Amino acid sequence: MNADDVARYLQDNPEFFEDYADVLARVSIPHPHGDNAISITERQVLALREKVGQLESKLRELIRFGEENDAISEKVHRLATALAGASNFVAVRRALLTHLSEDFAVPHAAFRLWRPQVLAEDEEFTEVSEQTRNFAAEMSHPFCGANAGFEAVAWFGEAGEEVRSVALVALRRETETVGLLALGSEDAQRFYAEMGTYYLRYIGELASAALLRTLV
Repeated sequence: MNADDVARYLQDNPEFFEDYADVLARVSIPHPHGDNAISITERQVLALREKVGQLESKLRELIRFGEENDAISEKVHRLATALAGASNFVAVRRALLTHLSEDFAVPHAAFRLWRPQVLAEDEEFTEVSEQTRNFAAEMSHPFCGANAGFEAVAWFGEAGEEVRSVALVALRRETETVGLLALGSEDAQRFYAEMGTYYLRYIGELASAALLRTLV
């Protein structure tokens, strides 16, 4: 009889522990965190305590995530309110960039629009390469990751030389891509490939609607 046979027998005959309770009480097993031997009952208590500790840690993590999401939702709400109250392009631009900088603590933010074509001197309407326009059009969700020499980083001016991570969000009108919003940071871990993009996509939709509203 091997260990598997013993385990199978005990599973198939749970009354064994009732019939031989004195044997169970005399069995000692190694302590999981020391050299001493403990009873099976004590080992079960330790296992339950460890399980409870793991569940408490998971609960604290879920609470923290919930609080962080609530805080981000509140910031997005403030941004939406500011964009809705902006009456022209300059006001929308100011509201967008100010909230990204002050509320979301994004070090660098800029955007470009290539649709609709507007005759304006604002830098947001300067020419963008076909490669960048195609990149934005093909994005199914916001891009987050290391700065790989993106053209959009140059939109941050001289500060772009120190940018290590970026988030790029397509600006769209229905299915048509009309521009690109770029966020940048000197922190290489600020925008990383595995981070969630739900709120970034939402911000892109808000920015698109507000900007295009002022250009029709």
